[in-house]
Amino acid sequence: MTDEFDEFEFATRAVRAGQRRTAEGEHSEPIFPTSSFVFGSAAEAAARFSGEQPGNIYSRFTNPTVSTFEQRLASMEGAERCVATASGMSAILATCIGLLESGDHIVSSRSIFGTTTILFNTWLAKLGIETTFVELSDLDGWAQAIRPNTRLLFAETPSNPLTELVDIAALAELARAKGVLLAVDNCFCTPALQQPLALGADIVIHSATKYIDGQGRCMGGAVCGSEELVGDKVYGFLRTAGPTLSAFNAWVFLKGLETLAIRMQAHCNNAQQLAEWLEQQPAVKKVYYPGLQSHPQHALAKQQQSGFGGIVSFELNGGKAEGWKLIDATRMLSITANLGDAKTTITHPATTTHGRLSDEERARAGISDGLIRVAVGLEAIEDIKADLARGM
Repeated sequence: MTDEFDEFEFATRAVRAGQRRTAEGEHSEPIFPTSSFVFGSAAEAAARFSGEQPGNIYSRFTNPTVSTFEQRLASMEGAERCVATASGMSAILATCIGLLESGDHIVSSRSIFGTTTILFNTWLAKLGIETTFVELSDLDGWAQAIRPNTRLLFAETPSNPLTELVDIAALAELARAKGVLLAVDNCFCTPALQQPLALGADIVIHSATKYIDGQGRCMGGAVCGSEELVGDKVYGFLRTAGPTLSAFNAWVFLKGLETLAIRMQAHCNNAQQLAEWLEQQPAVKKVYYPGLQSHPQHALAKQQQSGFGGIVSFELNGGKAEGWKLIDATRMLSITANLGDAKTTITHPATTTHGRLSDEERARAGISDGLIRVAVGLEAIEDIKADLARGM
């Protein structure tokens, strides 16, 4: 999928790429809230359905507003093709069902969103697709886990919620050497801070619900990659199974992409200041943020990211009781498990995002009872600090 704006800089593509003005000459991208499209003749309808002629058919899999979002995000990620989906989880599902079959094997990082772990262990397992989990940063562990039937490596970097990283270029080299695909969940960084395809990954997955929207309004997801993998196989699953992104949500995400670069810079600035402040608090045992010198992969973050992101997690000197006490003491922060919002959110991962995992699974993933995750928003940083201080 090419676009006339692909030759321009990132910020320009974020505002302009993918737009095709109609005969009305509108300046802003239009919304096409229609389920179907009219053909000029029976022959044209047949040509559209057979794929001989490009064009809109049915909004389950072809809609102009959704296509504009797909083309813009593909341009920003440096991808040939993007397929938009109804949610971030449906993007992961579409990737797995589109590219894998019964008997295949996935190697995944252990530090991933809790629902992704359940998807792999429960629903894909029912289809005969097995998953082995490894430490995200341990390249030797990735190599040892690969089997003859391994088809996909899946990594979330930075991870949720501990902001662990993997060397994407090194993992991509391993994947190529073993003849397997590498998919990277780029939700925390977005293409504004990290572009995994340029580092050798085959597929990039997004929960557009998060930073791409930026204001917590809509659900959506996206899969970016080559025309062969995404444009054929992932799109084929979407067309048939229908985890479809609505035209309205696509339009909201288009508006989000226009401001993504400047918003991510602001999130990073606030998060850096908050992380440094948290390291000075006696009640805090440990802070997890790639922008800190204390983060074990700070150098790698500087190498493969243009910013450190908006997620700060920290462990309190105490367990669940202290964690809940701090959360309940806040007056401004939003107690919700969503992230990527202009409003700062706070959650207790052990009982929310990772609450459906077993105690053993949480322990292996490093999710302690005293862990707090803050998705740092765009409010004044002193107000965010003051609100957290109430519970310390």
